[in-house]
Amino acid sequence: MISTYELGRQPFGLASPAAWLRRAGLEVACLDLSCQALDEAAIKSADVIAFYVPMHTATRLAAQLLPVVRKLNPRAHICCYGLYAPMNEEFLRKLGAQTIIGGEFEAGLVAVFERLRNSANPSTAQPIPTISLARQKFLPPERDLLPPLSRYAKLVENNGRTRLAGYTEASRGCKHLCRHCPIVPVYNGRFRIVQAEVVLEDIRRQVAMGAEHITFGDPDFFNGIRHAMRIVKALHAEHPEITYDVTIKVEHLLKYADLLPVLRDTGCAFVTTAVESLDDEVLRRLDKGHTRADFIRVLELCRDVRLALSPTFVAFTPWTTPASYLDFIRSIEQLGLVDHVAPVQLGIRLLIPAGSRLLELPEIVETVGPFDEAALVYPWKNQDPRVEELCGKVQGIVHEGVKQKASRPLIFSRVTQAAYETAEEELPEVVEPRDRLDRAAVPYLTEPWYC
Repeated sequence: MISTYELGRQPFGLASPAAWLRRAGLEVACLDLSCQALDEAAIKSADVIAFYVPMHTATRLAAQLLPVVRKLNPRAHICCYGLYAPMNEEFLRKLGAQTIIGGEFEAGLVAVFERLRNSANPSTAQPIPTISLARQKFLPPERDLLPPLSRYAKLVENNGRTRLAGYTEASRGCKHLCRHCPIVPVYNGRFRIVQAEVVLEDIRRQVAMGAEHITFGDPDFFNGIRHAMRIVKALHAEHPEITYDVTIKVEHLLKYADLLPVLRDTGCAFVTTAVESLDDEVLRRLDKGHTRADFIRVLELCRDVRLALSPTFVAFTPWTTPASYLDFIRSIEQLGLVDHVAPVQLGIRLLIPAGSRLLELPEIVETVGPFDEAALVYPWKNQDPRVEELCGKVQGIVHEGVKQKASRPLIFSRVTQAAYETAEEELPEVVEPRDRLDRAAVPYLTEPWYC
């Protein structure tokens, strides 16, 4: 099994099916190409090669590698599994994938291997569904086949101390139908839990491996609120020194505001929330289920209970104007969020993948070009060339700043200058911030968050 990229995390999507396949009596090898070289000997000896494609970047990297792997081992059965596999089925099959599995994939992978093992001449047709949402009884992930946690992203605390970070998942899918979300074409408003005892055992094993912090990778940790709270309370009772982070929608943070102190008291270092935009009209088009005012209220609630909030954004969309981007930048500063927003978030561009609900919007259909298989998106350009130029400029500033290890305030000040120049407004006189490399204002993970 091969993972090409998963946000700097030790891949749950390799460790979990590894347990299932080993239980079935199969010999399993795992490669995480984000921190390991391609093992050609392992590729050549494999009977089945399975690529884990949970996200856009991972799928693009896997697509580049598929022809290489096929050349190294022409006889192997190639499988692609994970969220982006069924969305890009036709393209992946053209590159040599013979089995595509999306949704709940562990049982499907076992079925593939059992079929191949028990048949001298298995049919080339895929007998299992491309998308399965079957409820599974999970097994504790087996992580001994993966690189050590020290090779992955770490938590940087607000005193500058780093913590070794582990990663687990308490659920998959999502109850919501945000138009731009790649989860929707596969799960369509449904979610599946990983049993609490399995999650806690996975954490227990990672703590034994040295983990001091756990990232929960659920698309929305509060989709199953009782399940989520049971897990964090049990985690804190067993490992009171362990911190964690979660991702929760703005509307859920509002709905369950009374539980924010529980998150704080059980060791939550920060909450990531996908705000996406501070423009109510864009939020309506994305069907996000919250408003700008809702987000500001959540920000106040989190500050009241001293719980760090890390908002994420899609800064550039077909609806972005020079004025709206400048308002976005001003708002981040006025709301005191400069240290809370990872620089990469200032230049994120809207992705329109296969099956996206964005294609329900007439203005999107009129804007996008034909599907680009190499990029795995429907390409679009903003009607205002100044916005396109600004997008490239901001991404360049962020890239250079991160490479130079510049502070968030310093990168933000440079982006601010570009925004004012594009909007043809006079930049207020400000002192360029000192480049603070000695400490972080809020906790964060060392791998930037993006898709």
